[in-house]
Amino acid sequence: MYGDGGWGGQQTHGGQQSPYGGQQSPQGGPQPHYPQQPQYGDWPQGQQSGYGQGQYPYYDEQGREQYAGHAPQQQYQQPGAWNAAGPHGQVPYAPDPGDPYGQQPGAYGGEQPDHYGTEDAYPPPQPPGRRRPEAEPEPEFAPDEEEQHPFFTGGGGDDDDEAYELQSRRDRRGKGTKSGKKGKKGRTGCACMVVVLVFGGGLAGAGYFGYQFYQNRFAPAPDYAGSGTGEAVTVEIPKGAGGWDIGNRLKEAGVVKSAEAFVHAQNDTQGGNSIQAGAYLLRKQMSAASAVKMMLDPKSQNNVVVTPGERNVGVYEAIDKKLELADGTTQKTAQKEYKTFGVPAWAQNTGEVKDPLEGFLFPGTYPAAKGMKPDSVLKQMVAEAKSKYDSYGLTAKAQALGLNNAFQLVIVASLVQAEGKTHDDFRKMAEVVYNRLKPTNHETNQLLQFDSTYNYLKGTSNIHISEKEINGNRNPYNTYTHKGLPPGPIGNPGEDALKAALNPTHDGWMYFVATDGVNDTEFAKTNAEFQQLKEKFNANSGN
Repeated sequence: MYGDGGWGGQQTHGGQQSPYGGQQSPQGGPQPHYPQQPQYGDWPQGQQSGYGQGQYPYYDEQGREQYAGHAPQQQYQQPGAWNAAGPHGQVPYAPDPGDPYGQQPGAYGGEQPDHYGTEDAYPPPQPPGRRRPEAEPEPEFAPDEEEQHPFFTGGGGDDDDEAYELQSRRDRRGKGTKSGKKGKKGRTGCACMVVVLVFGGGLAGAGYFGYQFYQNRFAPAPDYAGSGTGEAVTVEIPKGAGGWDIGNRLKEAGVVKSAEAFVHAQNDTQGGNSIQAGAYLLRKQMSAASAVKMMLDPKSQNNVVVTPGERNVGVYEAIDKKLELADGTTQKTAQKEYKTFGVPAWAQNTGEVKDPLEGFLFPGTYPAAKGMKPDSVLKQMVAEAKSKYDSYGLTAKAQALGLNNAFQLVIVASLVQAEGKTHDDFRKMAEVVYNRLKPTNHETNQLLQFDSTYNYLKGTSNIHISEKEINGNRNPYNTYTHKGLPPGPIGNPGEDALKAALNPTHDGWMYFVATDGVNDTEFAKTNAEFQQLKEKFNANSGN
C-alpha cells in the first residue's frame, strides 16, 4: 500500500532496525521475546492499528480518506519496543505479493492477545512478519447467485468436485463471470427438468398400478351381455376341473369374456358348482351367467355316460349317437384297435372272450361331441379303468382271494354288479361267488348258475328263463352248464362293486333269490333255505 520504504525506512529487511527496537534475523536467528503481544485487526470501535492521533490519514475499505481524530481512541502502547516507533505507533507491513489476503483490512490481526505474557499461553507470541492471517468472513450470496453443486450442473466425480470448490471461492470473492453463472443456471434447469420428468413418470406409474389394483379388486369382471351369438362351439371339461379352470377354457373358446366373470356367476347360481366333466355345446360370446345355466342343462352336455354294470354294446351305441356316426362304427373300431387303447397287460383275450374291452370302459362321464373320433373317447374310458384297477392293486388281491389273476377279479366284480342291488347285497353276492368256486362246494358243484351270464351271452335282460333253454346251451358264458367263471367280464363294474369283490362277507352265503322279481334279494346258506326263497319268488311272480 505504502511502497517498499514504509514510513521513513522502518522496514525490517536484512538486519535493519526494527520498529520494535530489536534486531531480527532473516535466516531464523534468535527471536526477541515479547511479553505481551499487541492486538491486530480486532480494534475496539473500528480504529486501525498503527496510526497516531490524527497525524496521518488512513483509508477505509471503500478507499475513502479518514483521519484518526474522527474516532479518538487511546493509543494502545506497550513498553519497550513499542516506543521505538515514536509517536506514530506501529508501522504497517507491506503486503506479501503471494498472499491474496494481505491487502485486506485486519488480515494479520485475527487472534486475541495473550494478556498473561507466558510462553505457554495460547496462541503463542509471534514475531512481526509471521502473523497468522485472519479468516476471511463469508460473503452473503445474492438470491440470483445461489450456489449449485456439480450434481445439479451436470458434473460428477472428484475433478468436478475440486473445480466446484475453486469456482465457489472465486464467486465468493466476486471474481465469477456472468457467462459462468448462465452456464450454471442452464445446467441447473436441465437437471431440474430431469427430476421433474422422473418424478412425473413415477406418478404416472403409480397411478397406472393403482388403477389396475382398483380394477382387479373392486371393478366388475369383464363380461359379455346376453345369451351369445348363433355360432356354436364345443368345450371339453376334464375330470377334476375347478371353476377357474373351466372359466379359462371357456374364455379360450370365446364363450365368456373372462374367467373371473364365470367364477362369480358359478358361485351366484344355485347348483353352479355341480358342473361335471364332459363336453358341452355352447355359444360364443355368452354372458357368464348364461354359460353357467346352459352347462347345467343336460341338453347342452355332449357327453357319454357309462353307468355301473352297463355293457359295452350300450356304450358303443351312445358314442355313435353323440358323434353322429353310423350305427356300429364305434364297435368296429373297438374290435380292430382295442390293443392300442392302453388296456392292462394282464387283460386276456382268448377266443372265448366276447369283447376284449368289456369291463374296461369304466363308469363315468366322458366328453363326446361331433367332430371327435370314437377311439379318442374309448381311450379315455380305458385309461380311467386302468387307473382305478392299479390303485386297488388287483394282482396281489386276486391271489389272496384264491383267484388266478386280476382279470378274474374284474370278472367277479362284474357278476356282483349285475346280480346285486345294494351295497350290502354286493358283499354277500361276492361271498356267494367265492363259495361256489371252491372245490369243496358240493351244493352246486362249482356251478355259479347266474342268469346274468346267460343274458349277457344272449344280449338280453330276462329274469324268467326256462330250465330247458338254459340247460340246452353249452356256451362258456352259460354258468348253468359251464363250471367256474365265464371267459370275461359281463359288464363294466362300478367302484362300489369292485370294493365288495375285494372285501366279501364271511357268513357262509351260498344262495340268493330276488323274491320280488326286481330288487328285493334274499340270501340262504343251505339248499333247504333256498327252496323256501324260490317258492316265495314263484308266489310273487304268479308262477
